[in-house]
Amino acid sequence: MNRPAAADHDDALLDAYSSAVVDTIDRVAPAVVRVERARGGGSGVIFTPDGFVLTNNHVVEGATDARVTLADGRSVVAQPVGADPDTDLAVLWIDGAGASLPFASLGDSRSVRVGQIAIAIGNPFGFHHSATAGIISATGRSLRAASGRLMDDIIQTDAALNPGNSGGPLVDSRARVIGVNTAMILPAQGICFAIAINTASFVVARLIRDGRIRRAYLGVAGQNVPLHRRVVRYHELPRENAVFVVGVEPDGPAARAGVRDGDMIVAFDGKAIAGMDDLHKLLTEEQAGHEAPVVVLRGAARQTLAVTPVLRQ
Repeated sequence: MNRPAAADHDDALLDAYSSAVVDTIDRVAPAVVRVERARGGGSGVIFTPDGFVLTNNHVVEGATDARVTLADGRSVVAQPVGADPDTDLAVLWIDGAGASLPFASLGDSRSVRVGQIAIAIGNPFGFHHSATAGIISATGRSLRAASGRLMDDIIQTDAALNPGNSGGPLVDSRARVIGVNTAMILPAQGICFAIAINTASFVVARLIRDGRIRRAYLGVAGQNVPLHRRVVRYHELPRENAVFVVGVEPDGPAARAGVRDGDMIVAFDGKAIAGMDDLHKLLTEEQAGHEAPVVVLRGAARQTLAVTPVLRQ
């Protein structure tokens, strides 16, 4: 009995899928490392031939050094280069491992599409170089870092992640790193998250240069609060929420600009503000030293103050 042509076509598609996954793992796995320290460990990926390793901040937080196990079984010391708790990213440098290390290519997360193949490689529960495959479930998610700051442009995948996968690469079918695996939701299945590689590329460049990410700050503590509809209509505000100032740092940028406890911040530098996360996004390194208008509601009055953010030390 002849085999239906449709069945042969299906087999060919499955073979092509399997070949893509196998080829990707063969190309990327040599660059994946196990990161170990006294309080546990995780995964990382070498992204330059001279030994720079990308991982999660929570994998190495507080460590003065760490040991990294390479794919060939060597265990070497890794020196911290820099970390950014606000994006849960860190960079290590492998000391004395020799030149021309295997490394993975960083991709472009802007090209990531829902439904495309996603492959995670790491060391879950200490099982070295485990790989799982799935798809991209969503893009543009938000996830809160341990520092409390909101991380944007998070990739959601159903490629299975477990403790120990943190810091390992999420890669596409062309063996390009598109994300850094960072979290899963327990006890849910198939809801896992990775930091987009475009975010990571920006962060690691600054960490290698400066050892940290420098951000501007105003010196205010605030709470997200809803605004009464009459207030929104009266002042023609585009958002129905604002930042309620509950504290102003003495002699900080906001204090010098005249911001007071009880003010409602509704705009900064021409952008509407609906919460502290909106404010944090605008306070980049480039904003430091440049005067910007901050719009506050004080009682029934609307006031525009001039504030000059400074770099956070």
